Amino acid sequence: MLSPSASESDSSHNIPLQSLDTETQALIWVGDPEETSAVCAMDLKESQASISADSLQGDKIVSQVATEHGMVLEATTDAPGKDGEKMVTGCSRQEEMGGPSSSKGPVLFMHFAVVVTIHFLCSVKSCFCCYCISAQACPEKQLQDRDVPCEKQRGDSPPPSDARWLGSPMSELKRMPQCGGPLPPLKDLPDQHTVLIRTDLLQAGKLPVPYPSKFRDTWDEVHVKMPFSESNLFPVGNQEVQERWTLIQKALARQFCNSQDVKNAILKYNAAHAKRWDFTALHLYCNKSDAMEHLFQSLLPDMVQLALRAPELCTKPIPLLKEGMNHSITMSQEQIASLLANAFFCTFPRRNSRKTEYSNYPDINLCRLFEGSYPKKIEKLKTLLCYFRSVTAQKPTGLVTFTRKCLDHPPSWKNSQTLLTKLHVTCEGTIEDSGHGMLQVDFANRFVGGGVTGSGLVQEEIRFLINPELIISRLFTEALEHNEVLIITGAEQYSTYTGYADSYLWNGKHQDKTPRYLLNRHFNPPPFPPQAYCGFSRPGVRGQDLSAVATGNWGCGVFGGDARLKALLQMLAAAEAGRDVAYFTFGDRALMTDIHTMHSFLTERNISVGEKQAHTHTHRFLPSLFYISSCHPLKPHRASNHKILMYSG
Repeated sequence: MLSPSASESDSSHNIPLQSLDTETQALIWVGDPEETSAVCAMDLKESQASISADSLQGDKIVSQVATEHGMVLEATTDAPGKDGEKMVTGCSRQEEMGGPSSSKGPVLFMHFAVVVTIHFLCSVKSCFCCYCISAQACPEKQLQDRDVPCEKQRGDSPPPSDARWLGSPMSELKRMPQCGGPLPPLKDLPDQHTVLIRTDLLQAGKLPVPYPSKFRDTWDEVHVKMPFSESNLFPVGNQEVQERWTLIQKALARQFCNSQDVKNAILKYNAAHAKRWDFTALHLYCNKSDAMEHLFQSLLPDMVQLALRAPELCTKPIPLLKEGMNHSITMSQEQIASLLANAFFCTFPRRNSRKTEYSNYPDINLCRLFEGSYPKKIEKLKTLLCYFRSVTAQKPTGLVTFTRKCLDHPPSWKNSQTLLTKLHVTCEGTIEDSGHGMLQVDFANRFVGGGVTGSGLVQEEIRFLINPELIISRLFTEALEHNEVLIITGAEQYSTYTGYADSYLWNGKHQDKTPRYLLNRHFNPPPFPPQAYCGFSRPGVRGQDLSAVATGNWGCGVFGGDARLKALLQMLAAAEAGRDVAYFTFGDRALMTDIHTMHSFLTERNISVGEKQAHTHTHRFLPSLFYISSCHPLKPHRASNHKILMYSG
């Protein structure tokens, strides 16, 4: 047995464990694995563990344990601010990780971890985290939980290897319009809802009429600075300036014969960026385009006319949806098309630099989409130009509403008695295709749209490409904070695709058959919230009127999030909001099985949302849940920008 140092006597703590009948010894490194700050001796014997430590420190302590019985433990925890208790669990067999099996007899851990209560040292900065396990075969009595038999502790029998979905049938989940009442009345309300069209003249299949009839010029800090504003000036001489819109009109009125002509036109009114902007991707697309003649003789001229009609279509000042606001903007699809055409030709002022007042807003001009030789930029351009072909060939007649919502008073999670709702989890299909009529969710960047105008090409960017009307939200939506969500209702899908990221390919035009609701808005409201509950909740709406949530892996691509953790968070948030869940794993059958196993484990025991929060934070609760329910362990991952609203209060 390792002998503790002399300095350890004052910091020794006895930690009660569940019945441990076999002695186990371990070395524990506490702190940065590369800069070990303490070595402790742990002797598990006669149901007691004597823990000694020297200089136990660290806000995020990484503990690695190597035992004589072939087990490897790994975890992360936060340091407590004062004396207290934390509950942590977790284990993985070394032989499961490719290491040697133990030569000292049977090792415990048939997907079960003993829960250990750890009393922390008195020092504010001193804390200790360890995972403790018995080294004997797991007796059935140790697995009992809420009087659930041992065999059920590991979940039901494994699903067939060819199972395509698990849980409740999709037919049992509610969809719009079968559930829910009419959308709220469309009214222009000061400080609540800005409507850019005449609501009294709305007719199905007819183009909405812009309101007011003439452009109201506003150039201030609370509205979008429009390219056709009289205050948008451009220097033309030593001391002379002219309206930039006049220059834009002249530059775009010239005939385009090739991509160089497009570049020259854009740089006429963006002269300051002539040496910095790169149009390689645009040149590659135009040179490889099978429809080059149509592009330069028809499509681009039509897009120019669409962009130049902005002063007659977008006559009302568009408010900026700033941090902390609760406000909606409703505009017609035709108005959005005109604004997006201006984004394509990079006409929006003061949006090309992070040093302007728009530094906390996403890019809107598409100059970054034109740069570089990344092959997938061509596929992105194909997808976007498919949209412009559609809206220039036939003017769309619908409306789209953008709502920024701030959750000021989150529910009391610790006291919640809410149980999990129904879950349908599948490894086939996509949110946009199979989740019609549901609340469709994309958890991603705090800047809406992520890298859609650059090189990004994962879940969020793909959704914004195939539904390009979503992109215009970047014009007026400031970066979302941890308690905010952007809900977009009525955006239409224009393209189909195959693949993901580097395998993404545009696959042709999509005919969106989603029925339009009263006031020409789609039934299919796709929100893009960074926080689950904020996006799912609809205060004042009855549960039977809430459609299911169609969702997938939250921040698990480039953000490195753990898919199982994120799935559980969404299930808890959906339960509290009163919505069922349709979860799409995008071909990951193992993830499908694990999510279903977690859901079954919790529902069979009637464990409420509050009970999960009552004892510990998620990152300490989840390892035990994953192992007890036979799931794969949490994988190491780098932190993302996503903040978890439901566990912040």
